[in-house]
Amino acid sequence: MHLVVGATGIVGSQICQKLIGRGERVRALVRATSDPGKIQGLRDLGAEIAIGDLRDEASLKRACEGAASVITTVSAMPFTYEAGVNDLSTTDLRGTLALLDTARKATISHFVYLSFSGGIAMDCPLTRTKRAVEAAVKDSGLTYTILRPSCFMEVWLGPATGFDYASGKATIYGTGESPISFIATADVAEYAVRSLSTPAAWNRTLELGGPDALSPRQVIRIFERLEGKRFEVQFVAEELLRNQQEATTDQMAQSFAALQRAVAAGDSVDTRLAVSIIATHRTTVEEYAERALGKVPIGTR
Repeated sequence: MHLVVGATGIVGSQICQKLIGRGERVRALVRATSDPGKIQGLRDLGAEIAIGDLRDEASLKRACEGAASVITTVSAMPFTYEAGVNDLSTTDLRGTLALLDTARKATISHFVYLSFSGGIAMDCPLTRTKRAVEAAVKDSGLTYTILRPSCFMEVWLGPATGFDYASGKATIYGTGESPISFIATADVAEYAVRSLSTPAAWNRTLELGGPDALSPRQVIRIFERLEGKRFEVQFVAEELLRNQQEATTDQMAQSFAALQRAVAAGDSVDTRLAVSIIATHRTTVEEYAERALGKVPIGTR
């Protein structure tokens, strides 16, 4: 039995799907307030549903009971964030540490933690939280795998962050000339699942990225070529992002501005260790663009 925490999220749901597709038993930890449609989707897959919350230690004990591994992708950012109630301090830090402590006391033999790229070093609440949890995971005494993916294609090459490919408009942070190892969320989920059965991935921190490090300008050119039209591009200066980060005390606003600054700075990831340990297909930006623009049927690659 594998416990997936953050199971209704974009990566967590794919982890559940992949595990169940391999014939594995999955328990999905979801909040009582989670989208009912997403919970039903997990049930339809065949997952056992556990209602709980990282801020409720009793629910964590129930969820961990009888599980052999934990995979956690959970974060309060951005969709469930509520300052002082469900934020980086209460959920991402204290909640994940409570989950780790519960797992250590239970039957859990493997703890998989989804962090983010080691190349993202902008000081902000999210970075401090991720690195603090990583250190605690390493010191827990559990067998662990820490995954550090670079920028998700679906997030940073999608409308939520200003890359509106359907309308032919794109927001570029900084100059757009620094390369980034954009990675597909499905590939991150594959690494998480395969790390459970790959001894070489145990007690390791794996830096994850796509097969090519491309600048946002190069990405735009790929989309323009496939769509046959020019994009309207808007640039956001790094200085403006720094001012936005310094002007707020809100954890999410600070962290999001810092992440935008990190994108402006670029994140070219050395993935040789991860690829040598887990050899799997890594989605290219062009493959993602083809699917996003409807140039190939979804699921054909």
